[in-house]
Amino acid sequence: MHAPRTRVQRRPVHGVLLLDKPLGLSSNQALQKAKWLLRAEKAGHTGTLDPLASGVLPLCFGAATKFSQLHLDADKTYETTVRLGVKTSTGDAEGDVIQSRPVECSVGQVVEVLDRFMGPIEQIPPMHSALKKDGKALYEYARDGETVEREPRRVVIHDLELLDMQLQGDSPELRLRVRCSKGTYIRTLGEDIGDALGCGGHLTMLRRTATGPFDVSQCIGLDALEALSAEERTDPLLPVQTLLQGHEAVTLDADHAGRFLSGLRRRGDWADSPRVAVFGPPPADHPAVASSLSPVLLGSAHTMAGELIPGRLLSPIEIQQILETSPELSS
Repeated sequence: MHAPRTRVQRRPVHGVLLLDKPLGLSSNQALQKAKWLLRAEKAGHTGTLDPLASGVLPLCFGAATKFSQLHLDADKTYETTVRLGVKTSTGDAEGDVIQSRPVECSVGQVVEVLDRFMGPIEQIPPMHSALKKDGKALYEYARDGETVEREPRRVVIHDLELLDMQLQGDSPELRLRVRCSKGTYIRTLGEDIGDALGCGGHLTMLRRTATGPFDVSQCIGLDALEALSAEERTDPLLPVQTLLQGHEAVTLDADHAGRFLSGLRRRGDWADSPRVAVFGPPPADHPAVASSLSPVLLGSAHTMAGELIPGRLLSPIEIQQILETSPELSS
């Protein structure tokens, strides 16, 4: 007989965990493992990272999930290795080899080709991607041996740095650092660079080192998180308002804060701003008031024509839980 499974007692957890996702796990698998380790009730991520890629994956818990969409549009930075001379069916090392060609390009040609891919470019999404066509993910068509027509997508390569290269020997390759807009497929970029050099290529390594303001040096791995005690595992969490970096900050008094949390617009002498983070005093009946007057996050908004217009709002219960479980997150 199998021993009965221990049921995990979930708890309210609010904040952002910067995870260094390991190779081999999908973004959702990494999220579910972190959610289990934290015993969190609610969690989500800010955009997927391929199983064959490692690196920065911001995970949102509790109230932070309300603002996760803000980081889907963030620029990303990757380090990658492009193996030249060999094309695969998937554009990475997991696929079958479909073409091999000699590598006969020069250093000058590499530099010229990389310059060509700087700035706005168009990419055709790879078949092995989660992008949907007619309600079905492209990778599902690919699994069935089908290739469907895809519309080119416009993306921006902000920076394309050559870190190292080896054009001779058995494994010619380029090591690159890419800073790009959302929606950029690095596998496709690697393939297109290889094609432009006349030899083809595929990715053998991909690591995301930054997304928006978050850098891999700030991240924690799943193994390190698991090694912490159950009580310590919330220590790496960043405050919910971490997701609102770059927003204008507006602090309301108690009366206006209560009305704002009810979804009502507030009038004031605010300049127009599309991105506002709104703060207010802790609830009057909370013990934090006795020890600290630090404002707490109420939600997001925008200001227009002297009005503060609510966006995504925290609930009073979420604010109470943040103060009760992690008082430091409210400062």
